[in-house]
Amino acid sequence: MNAFVQFGLILLPAALVLYGAFLMVRSFLAREVDLRRLEVRSRALETILPARLQAYERMTLFLERIAPQNLLVRLNDPAYSARDFQKVLLDEIRNEYNHNVSQQVYMSEQVWSLIKGSKEDLTVLINEAATQVGATATSLDLAKRIFEISNQKGVDPIAHAISELKKEIQQVF
Repeated sequence: MNAFVQFGLILLPAALVLYGAFLMVRSFLAREVDLRRLEVRSRALETILPARLQAYERMTLFLERIAPQNLLVRLNDPAYSARDFQKVLLDEIRNEYNHNVSQQVYMSEQVWSLIKGSKEDLTVLINEAATQVGATATSLDLAKRIFEISNQKGVDPIAHAISELKKEIQQVF
């Protein structure tokens, strides 16, 4: 029995020391894992942040380019008929959108919906104006009608989308 007690007196302190060492190593490893995660996240932010900012810039540029006051002035050609001009406008909007559609991964679903909605609203507005001008109308007649309908609407969806885009940028950065 005496040997058993002596063995217990040796084993108990050794077990406590081993358990203490285990706790210290576990704490150290947990801290190291947390530091590595933080480092990986920091590196990811260094990579993602510029891409995300560029996406916001590109979508702002997209919205500015498809705004009627910019789109109509940039693409108008007196040689176009109203129908030809309608096609040119819709093609330009579609091409601009397709060129920038991948940027949606960098922004919130709400802002992307506003951007997409403003593009669709503009497409509807152009088609509506095209149906209201005569078959012999010129591109200038169509442009005037688009401006008139746009001014009659109380809310400018493109300006609203740009505003929300700017708000999201300020929240992120």
